Amino acid sequence: MGGSFFVAADLPSPHPRAGEPVFDLHLGGKMATVPTADVSTKDQLSLAYTPGVAEVCEAIAADPELTRHYTWVPNTVAIVTDGTAVLGLGDIGPAAAMPVMEGKAVLFKQFGGVDGIPICLATTDVEEIIETVVRLAPSFGGINLEDISAPRCFEIEDRLKEALDIPVFHDDQHGTAVVTLAALVNALKLTGRNPESTRVVISGAGAAGVAIAKILLAAGIKDIAVTDRKGVVSSERHDLTPSKKALAELTADQCGRSGTLADAFDGADVYVGVSGGTVPEEIVATMADDAIIFAMANPNPEVHPDVAHRHARVVATGRSDFPNQINNVLAFPGIFRGAFDVHASAITENMKVAAADALAALVGDDLSEDLVIPSPFDPRVGPAVAAAVAEAARRDGVARA
Repeated sequence: MGGSFFVAADLPSPHPRAGEPVFDLHLGGKMATVPTADVSTKDQLSLAYTPGVAEVCEAIAADPELTRHYTWVPNTVAIVTDGTAVLGLGDIGPAAAMPVMEGKAVLFKQFGGVDGIPICLATTDVEEIIETVVRLAPSFGGINLEDISAPRCFEIEDRLKEALDIPVFHDDQHGTAVVTLAALVNALKLTGRNPESTRVVISGAGAAGVAIAKILLAAGIKDIAVTDRKGVVSSERHDLTPSKKALAELTADQCGRSGTLADAFDGADVYVGVSGGTVPEEIVATMADDAIIFAMANPNPEVHPDVAHRHARVVATGRSDFPNQINNVLAFPGIFRGAFDVHASAITENMKVAAADALAALVGDDLSEDLVIPSPFDPRVGPAVAAAVAEAARRDGVARA
């Protein structure tokens, strides 16, 4: 783009934490909007703004579908949080959540070519969040819910899906689930297991645990026990919330599982940790031969890799300093890219499974104990996920282009 545009003055230096690399990187934030239209001449200005822009506005008023051709809306996602479940930091509020949401926007752009706008809401009220997002929705092609605590996140996502005709995706749930399934597909292949006969234990009945259970069920795994601090989430218990009751009916009740975490571990093929805390080694040792352990709490996995490797053949974590990182960036940029490419009205369960299958397939002949999931920096990841998601959207009838 030719010409020039205004650049804000440099921020004061030194800043309060000058010299600390992470604070130096964040100075002034990690993102900015950049124009794609040149307005350095009178004629260019008259096309980009008044009077020329009025013609485009009138055309869109007559045919709102033109929005996806003549605005940035169909390539832009709102990254919405209330700051109640930020990373491993918990309820730190909307202001403190902003650096994470900015980071998410950077990842959307870097790995999916999607424009992300952080929106940190000063409310934790379910009704207010839903109303706010619905009112903002005309400005966006999709909604990425982020770091909203369970169980509120389930209702918020479900009701926004009902209210809006654009993709709504809670990444803490579904991004984690997609990458977990992708890694598990390859781990099962490596250990010679069939999904139908595989026993899975998931610790953590929050957003990620629920979504992982559901996507594993969709992928053909039938024997799943989800645990919380009080043991297996089953209908034998009388302390379950409505969301946990529904989860129990889909998982433990189907295979007659109940009891403690130790009961669930005994003979299990797969452990998926999205809970924090520590699983004692004596419990880990009771798993089946050639076990699979995905301990994804950050920064401290539920089972440290050194312990896990003594009892499992395949080990994955959420950390970048160990092999097999279960990283959501493998999923969400490509999922939205694919959904946006076909102007999808929703992100379906089949689109998520397709994304996981595409990720798993990228490992190919390089499959090994230390490589069951591709690197986020593999340039094939975004395009492969996007293509698979777009095709699944067409099959599911939610593609509009």
